[in-house]
Amino acid sequence: MKKERTLKLVTSAMLIAVGTAISVICELIPFLNLPFGGTITVFSLLPLVIISWMFGLGWGLGSAFVYAVLQIAVGFKTVSALFTPGDDSYMGSFWIAMCIILIDYILAFTSVGLGGMFRKMNSKTASLVLGSLVSVTLCYVFHVISGAIFYGAWAEWFFTDTVVKDWAISKSIMENLSGAGLAAVYSLVYNGCYMIPEIILTAVGAAAVSALPQVNKR
Repeated sequence: MKKERTLKLVTSAMLIAVGTAISVICELIPFLNLPFGGTITVFSLLPLVIISWMFGLGWGLGSAFVYAVLQIAVGFKTVSALFTPGDDSYMGSFWIAMCIILIDYILAFTSVGLGGMFRKMNSKTASLVLGSLVSVTLCYVFHVISGAIFYGAWAEWFFTDTVVKDWAISKSIMENLSGAGLAAVYSLVYNGCYMIPEIILTAVGAAAVSALPQVNKR
C-alpha cells in the first residue's frame, strides 16, 4: 500500500510539473497569448486529466488543486496586480481580488481534476476524450463567469474599438445586448479565443495518449 501511494505521488508530481512547465513555456510565445490575459497552453491541462483517469477523482482533484496553486505562483505578476489600486477601482479591492483568484485559478483549474469521471467506461479512448472535454469545458465556464462578473466593463470597448469591431456579428451584439447580457457574451467570446483551442487540443492529446500501449495495459 505504501509503495502504491509513493508511486501515485511521484507520478502525479511529475505530471503536474510537466503541465506547469508547458504552461510557462507557452506564456513566453507571443502568438499564444491574448493581449489582456489568457494563453493557449498547448496540452498543459492534459496531465491533470491523465492523473484523474489513472488514480480516480479524489486524487485528480487534489492534484489539480496543487496545479492551480502553482499557476498562482507562476502568474504572480498578474495576480499581484489584482491587489494594486489602478484605473479600475475594484482591482484594488482585497475581497474582489480574492474572488477573482478563487474563480479564475482555484475553481477553474481544480475542475480539470474531474477528467477521470468516465474512467469506468470500457473504451479507454472514449473515457479519456470525454473526460478531457467535460473537465476543460468546466474550466472554460469558470473563466467565463469570472470574466462576466469582474471584467464585463470592457465589453463595449471590445466590440467597438478592437479588431473584433469588424466581425459581422459585433454590430448585432451591440444593438441587441447591454448590461449583464453584453458582459456575458464578451466573456464567452474573449475566453473562448483561448479556451476553445485548449479544449480541442486537450481532447486530441487525450486520444493520442489512449493509444499508447502502457495506457491500454492499465
